[in-house]
Amino acid sequence: MAQHDISALVASFRDNYADLLRFLTRRIGDAARAADVAQDTYIRLVSLTPANREVENPRAYVYRVAGNLAIDTLRREGRIANDFTFVEAAEAVPDSAPSPEATALARERLRLLETALDELPLKPRLALLLNRVEGRTFAEIAAQLAVSESMVAKYIARALRHCRDRLRDSDQE
Repeated sequence: MAQHDISALVASFRDNYADLLRFLTRRIGDAARAADVAQDTYIRLVSLTPANREVENPRAYVYRVAGNLAIDTLRREGRIANDFTFVEAAEAVPDSAPSPEATALARERLRLLETALDELPLKPRLALLLNRVEGRTFAEIAAQLAVSESMVAKYIARALRHCRDRLRDSDQE
């Protein structure tokens, strides 16, 4: 390709720039990226070294170079997108840790529950804690508190009602 042919290619690029940009925009789907590919096409044309053969149709040659660069760009972006698929998927997984707001609300609710438990008489509080925290059966609790199993059930029901009512009262405030 003689120096004369390179000048003809650059001239063809300049003369057909608007059409080339429309062509690239249709091919790539984005005007900004198409303008980048057009710029890459110009750089490629300017940096060509003379070869032994002549270019018969400079316009077709310019479009071929631009089309090939568009394909290369789309393939490169596809590879980059595939590389980041796993990163994006990992970012999409919600964090299992509660938000600071949820943590603060839970601490406040726990403080209210502790207050409600402190207000209970000793045996109903112990019956509830032994059953719900330590997982003891009604028979084990009855033996420890020296009461019947039905009394343990009444203690636990009383304690649960009291805690529920106190938490409900605080929610309404």
